[in-house]
Amino acid sequence: MDIAQVFKDTLYFLAILNPASKILFLSAYQPPLSFSQNFALSWRSSIAAFLILLVFALSGNFVLQEVFRIDMYSLRVCGGLILFFTGWHAIREGRFTDERTTSKFDVTEVSIIPLAAPLITGPGTITIAITIAGEHGHLHVFVVTLVAVLINFLLMTITPVLHKGLQRMHLIGPLIRITGLIVASVAIQMFLTGLAEWLANLPR
Repeated sequence: MDIAQVFKDTLYFLAILNPASKILFLSAYQPPLSFSQNFALSWRSSIAAFLILLVFALSGNFVLQEVFRIDMYSLRVCGGLILFFTGWHAIREGRFTDERTTSKFDVTEVSIIPLAAPLITGPGTITIAITIAGEHGHLHVFVVTLVAVLINFLLMTITPVLHKGLQRMHLIGPLIRITGLIVASVAIQMFLTGLAEWLANLPR
């Protein structure tokens, strides 16, 4: 296993996971979460998201190509489009989700929906997991997904501290827009890669 490639793919995967959106989601919960509630939500949602991503990474290629007859470039194009609008929304609105909706969910329910899916395990992360598995194998994607989700989990557990510090320095808005720009850029790259693969497979 190529350690350098694992490091690169982990950073790439972490960018798509977008920990900033999870931190803001947890910090906006009403009534405010206690440390124990925040920790419980973080580990439950992280475990659920990791298992979902692992299932897609291990079986996604087979299901897509053998069952639904979907080529990988189609998944890249579709995932790129969906991910782009997520990043575009963050750039324009200054938020990834409507934080006002958090109060509508019970604390025990929110760990799975919407936190584990679709906030952690969304179209973008599923596409990346399947793509990495196809390019580098199951062991590689297992390590990459595990490390990226673990880092995301650790950042989620210290949400109150991070949010307070960012709020004090007035960095929340700029951070959201910067990460939104990164997410949108990655999405465009996914779309263009998928488009190039489609053009390369056209009959000549």
